[in-house]
Amino acid sequence: MKLSGKDLLGLKELSAEEIRYILYQAEIMKQILVQDAKKTPHLQGRTVVTLFYENSTRTRLSFELASKYMSANAANITASGSSVAKGESLIDTARTLDVMGTDVIVIRHQMSGAPHLIAQHVKAAVVNAGDGMNEHPTQALLDMLTMKEKKGRIEGLKVAIVGDVAHSRVARSNIYGLNKMGAEVVLGGPATLMPRDIESLGVTAYEDVDKAIKGADVVMCLRLQKERQQSGLLPSMREYSKFFGVDTKRLRLAKEDALIMHPGPVNRGIELCTDAINLDRAVIDEQVTNGVAVRMAVLNILAKRGN
Repeated sequence: MKLSGKDLLGLKELSAEEIRYILYQAEIMKQILVQDAKKTPHLQGRTVVTLFYENSTRTRLSFELASKYMSANAANITASGSSVAKGESLIDTARTLDVMGTDVIVIRHQMSGAPHLIAQHVKAAVVNAGDGMNEHPTQALLDMLTMKEKKGRIEGLKVAIVGDVAHSRVARSNIYGLNKMGAEVVLGGPATLMPRDIESLGVTAYEDVDKAIKGADVVMCLRLQKERQQSGLLPSMREYSKFFGVDTKRLRLAKEDALIMHPGPVNRGIELCTDAINLDRAVIDEQVTNGVAVRMAVLNILAKRGN
């Protein structure tokens, strides 16, 4: 099987069958990660370039490691260290990479739609590593892989996504992907951080976080961007933590074996308390490992799409 398009721009565009295919390939790649020797020839002779206009640790490093584990020629470009700082346009930068023989361009950009734009102008496959407040497809894929590993299924799970939904590309990709895979998605967070039309995407939204978490199989906390307080969307970090943060007391409302997830980095004591992070059912570390496996699968599928 192959993906219907040459790119991975979001889970909104993927079918349930395509999502299952990526997750299946990621499970295979996961077996490579648990070996002592992680070098494989999957992408030997291929070139992967990561083009990041925003800061990143986990996503950028996992794409780079995924490329190198599969023997690809890997290069990284940041906006501050490239001709972008001299005024070069996004399309011109992408075209330059394309004519250099790049097979896959992985891009993170602060503007929604940036990956979609360059995908129209290059032959290389384009992977969206996060665009503005739109989507972060590989994060949602690694989240679903983690759920599948720990719960044995995705269909029928109740997944509570809690926090700053309005500004979260992670939340949007998870909503698209989990709905297609048959999960029930509920959202919890302050009204100022909840999009008004979000329920049109097939989810239930609560301002009362307790209602969202009650009976959940998975509790996924979103990172709170602290600048939201300065912009008047929150009264204070203390009040946010009290009314919307997830602690061990609040987790008692979820199922006893509910998974605790977070895309990272965690603001400890704000969106998620340290005691909750230390619970055995917190799978934040597994998410990071699965991020490499998912990105290996995505790169392998897209780089070999013409074969």
